[in-house]
Amino acid sequence: MAAAKDLPMLDRKQATEMAKKSLGPAAIELLVNFVLPYALYVELNHRFGDVHALLAASLPPMVWSVIEFARKRRVDAVSILVLAGIVLSLLAFIGGGSPRFLQLRENLVTGLIGLVFLGSAAIGKPLIYQLARAQMLRTSHEKAAEFEALRSKQLFRRTMLIMTLVWGFGLLAQTAAACVMVFTMPIATYLLVSPFTGYGAIGALTLWTWWYAKRARRLGEAARAAAASSSMR
Repeated sequence: MAAAKDLPMLDRKQATEMAKKSLGPAAIELLVNFVLPYALYVELNHRFGDVHALLAASLPPMVWSVIEFARKRRVDAVSILVLAGIVLSLLAFIGGGSPRFLQLRENLVTGLIGLVFLGSAAIGKPLIYQLARAQMLRTSHEKAAEFEALRSKQLFRRTMLIMTLVWGFGLLAQTAAACVMVFTMPIATYLLVSPFTGYGAIGALTLWTWWYAKRARRLGEAARAAAASSSMR
């Protein structure tokens, strides 16, 4: 979710290297968010019932999120959002309930985060800006300062606002789709399908963000070129 101004243009070699580096983390994500939850549910369901099997299946993703948060040891907008997701996920499974109710409460975490995005847009402090700034601070304080300076630009503020709104409504749509699947699919099938729809939604939002940021960058460059041309006349 970087700003358009800071999007890198990668050649084929760089893209290949980045893809290779991402294989390990992607394999771990697949294991903890897909393979282990499904395997635990199938293994424990017949012995302990749906509720306890679902609780066990939820452990690998939550434990991994806690480990990742502790390993990075950063407190910024990104980390706070991740921590909030972990806490909400833990709260979702407190108190038990029916299997469907447990699944619904877990999905509401995504919906609540979507509402946070929309709320930040409503008060004029788009969350996308805070997340992008936090990412830049991790790599370059100079780039972060340049990014902050863009806040005076109307096009930049509009871009951050639209991105935040799209992410907010997108996460709410993902939540709604997941809730429909909860009531229309067997639990085992849901555990197989939901990671693909969840990651697919996030992937689609990320790709759209990249495209929209690139478009905003072109518009900004065109506007600066037009202003420079008019000043020379």
